Amino acid sequence: MKVKTLVGNGIIAALYIAVSFFIQPFGFTNIQFRISEMFNHLVVFNKKYFFGIVLGVFLTNLLFSPMRAYDLIFGVGQSVIALLITIVISRFIKGIWTRMILNTIVFTITMFFIAIELHLAFGWPFLLTWLTTAIGEFVVMAVGAPIMFFLNKRVHFKHQI
Repeated sequence: MKVKTLVGNGIIAALYIAVSFFIQPFGFTNIQFRISEMFNHLVVFNKKYFFGIVLGVFLTNLLFSPMRAYDLIFGVGQSVIALLITIVISRFIKGIWTRMILNTIVFTITMFFIAIELHLAFGWPFLLTWLTTAIGEFVVMAVGAPIMFFLNKRVHFKHQI
């Protein structure tokens, strides 16, 4: 891995952790509103961001999660699976907006992993928990898409890593 890629992923992981720290109370409940999830859109611009995002999720769950063991399995697993699905499908999709819409849908649907986690950890009803976590994820990803799009106009994510 090139030094530039390593440093870029380290910065993304650090940003993910910092943003997650400030919204802790809203990032680990049945209504997940983790603003740092908007960084998931980075894989739409360059698949090399995968490592920084996953590292950020892993360290955030390790440092801040009240259900550390569950979150390290289900939370990190959900991110890995959703990011990989987006990376694979994005090979066949040209437009950035279409990729971000796809990414938002993939992350929203795969929130069933988090619903399973919360059901196992707290006994919360699976379907209701999936609905509430999916809504939170959808809102963050939908609001994050234009933010990441316009940041890309200035920063050019594809070339930063």
